[in-house]
Amino acid sequence: MTSITDILHTMDYGPAPEDSAIVRDWLHRHEAGFGHFIDGAFTAPGESFAVTDPATGAVLAHVTQGSVADVDAAVTAARAAQPGWAALPGHDRARHLYALARHIQQHARFLAVLETLDSGKPIRESRDIDLPLVVRHVYHHAGWAEILADEFPGATPHGVCGQVIPWNFPLLMLAWKVAPALAAGNTVVLKPAEYTPLTALALAEIAREAGLPKGVLNIVTGDGATGAALTGHPGVDKVAFTGSTEVGRLIRRQTAGSGKALTLELGGKSPFLVFADADLDAAVEGVVDSIWFNQGQVCCAGSRILVAEAVAPRFTELLRRRMATLITGNPLEKSTDLGAIVHPVQLERIRALVDQGRAEGAQVHQGEAPEGCFYPPTLVTGVAPASVLSTEEIFGPVVTLTPFRTPEDAVTLANNSRYGLAASVWSENVNLALDMAAKVKAGVVWINAANLFDAGAAFGGMRESGFGREGARAGMAAYLSHPAPKPKQPEAPPAPLEATPAQGLPVMAIDRTAKLYVGGKQARPDSGYSYAVTGAQGAVGLAPLGSRKDIRNAVEAAHAAKGWGAQTGHNRAQVLYYLAENLAARAAEFEDRLRSFGQSGDSARTEVQTAIRRVFWYAAQADKFDGAVQSTKSAHVTLAMNEPLGVMGILCPTAQPLLGFVSLVLPAIAMGNRVVAVPSQTHPLAVTDLYQVMDTSDLPGGVVNIVTGERDLLAKTLADHDDVAAVWYFGTAAGARAVETASAGNLKQTWTDDGAARDWTGAEGQGRLFLQRATQVKTVWVPYGE
Repeated sequence: MTSITDILHTMDYGPAPEDSAIVRDWLHRHEAGFGHFIDGAFTAPGESFAVTDPATGAVLAHVTQGSVADVDAAVTAARAAQPGWAALPGHDRARHLYALARHIQQHARFLAVLETLDSGKPIRESRDIDLPLVVRHVYHHAGWAEILADEFPGATPHGVCGQVIPWNFPLLMLAWKVAPALAAGNTVVLKPAEYTPLTALALAEIAREAGLPKGVLNIVTGDGATGAALTGHPGVDKVAFTGSTEVGRLIRRQTAGSGKALTLELGGKSPFLVFADADLDAAVEGVVDSIWFNQGQVCCAGSRILVAEAVAPRFTELLRRRMATLITGNPLEKSTDLGAIVHPVQLERIRALVDQGRAEGAQVHQGEAPEGCFYPPTLVTGVAPASVLSTEEIFGPVVTLTPFRTPEDAVTLANNSRYGLAASVWSENVNLALDMAAKVKAGVVWINAANLFDAGAAFGGMRESGFGREGARAGMAAYLSHPAPKPKQPEAPPAPLEATPAQGLPVMAIDRTAKLYVGGKQARPDSGYSYAVTGAQGAVGLAPLGSRKDIRNAVEAAHAAKGWGAQTGHNRAQVLYYLAENLAARAAEFEDRLRSFGQSGDSARTEVQTAIRRVFWYAAQADKFDGAVQSTKSAHVTLAMNEPLGVMGILCPTAQPLLGFVSLVLPAIAMGNRVVAVPSQTHPLAVTDLYQVMDTSDLPGGVVNIVTGERDLLAKTLADHDDVAAVWYFGTAAGARAVETASAGNLKQTWTDDGAARDWTGAEGQGRLFLQRATQVKTVWVPYGE
């Protein structure tokens, strides 16, 4: 028998098992299997598959494999319930969500134990982290439902939301997606992960117990085929997916051209930066909370430690010493630090990647783990930046450690990834920490902390970590729609371009040669061709025929102008005000150009004057489109920073050639982006005149680049380009579909609209929507008051 003296000497934990009897009794009552939850009731179990306990391999339950017919039934139920749910006052929807939160609290221990059995994560994490966050999200969004009409005037729900969630945080991801969707007035069809569906089915019972109306929440279980049937269903208005980048690409292509709203929260390879002045002991605990939390099965886990060379040996020793104390084993044991890997397939993937890294020359240091579906905490040193362990998302308890010399090296290494989900920065120098937070390409940055989450803080990624946000105002906005105007007649595809000599060009004393505008300089097209631009009386001039190489040059020039985004909003505003002044000084010239295209004098005057006012409006917004300090539960100032997207491709409508260009390009550059813009294909000369105004307005070279030519061909090139962060396309339905499909390559953000839909002279042509589309929220957690 172990004595108290022995315990004081060894400081080992005694046994502290969690009792799972109540949950197992519930599972026993469902031993015949689970059906789907559709229209407020469970269907009879159908063709099923087994759900197992990762820690033991024992079968927990059998759940139904969802078919296309099952998905269709769930979407039909959600569609029928949606008008009534949306018609409820926000207060009534809030009451339903408050009730749901209360009932989750009353069943919290039951759900925590079930989550641990189903996913293999330690009970301490399920009980103390996941469940409190689930409750927090439901309460938080009940509050949004209450004040929705005040905070989002004019917004409407999308309709039916199809949601697909992963296996690493089954119940928490459900709350992240279901709570805002319901608060906004949407109804939901959700597919939980194949490995971990049980807490979603339990929550369906709790939702019914709490009185949630029938059809508002529907849950269909199944594998990837079920998820594909849901995301591709024509009755779904918005798709929200959390999972792998590979599947995210498939969904982007599947939904292209459908008009469905889409948010993707995908993979990550997050850097964990430790500077020489950091509290090393605290940083070691941060590593534990980051990569060994939930067995490293966390998309934002700090899987790449970058540590200052001066302290790297000491930090490595502290980390290895701490790693040796971690307990891997029974997830129901309260002293367990690392539980089971979710499935043998995932375990084998982790082993294969580590073996590949070892074969590449990396040194692998590991703790202890029992036999079965477990993997020990692992630290890898001597790993090259190009190693598979540095580049691929392992999704296991494996972390690499790489030294750096200077802060510039740290940023370079941190951003040496196609992902951009999260980062953690450790330094006692607040200036250094905040500087790193600004320079690291990540949607979430924790300073002297790791893996902090709250419903009041936006979460989401950049680059191949997806787009859209969950939580806070930005996450709420993702479930609301500001309906785009509908054209009386969709924009027709422009006529094919003629690159042969034109007949009847007007004779001028001095010929005006239009060129491309790249890097602040006029440039001839690489193709060497020009095409005729026509007006009411025939040809009025020639425009350069841009090509793929011209787009490449323009993108390179835009990247070289990165200092534009680093300027203050005030400085950008001064340049834009100057641009407006210079455009106003040449108003008559631009009116003449528009009249040459066949516009009336009044129409040309209105377009030019509106363009001038629009430049002034976005100049005014340059230093006023603010972020926010978000209210979270922890002792942090949690900042929501509106950051530019980077290099954007903008494809303009054919009509109103000057105003359409100004209305799209100005909000983008006002927010600090650099653009490659393709003006009206039919009448680009109004914009090739505009670069002369830019030259005299102190606009840095490369901030605006202009490539004229065939819009849809150039749009495809921009959408394919891996160094373009976003594409706005205002044209035909076929062109929009092509842009959205091609954007899946690097998962860039897109905004597509019918080119004939908006009256650019009115309210539809400007507003905060354009500014929101031109920015992304970076959430920065700064310790405060601790």
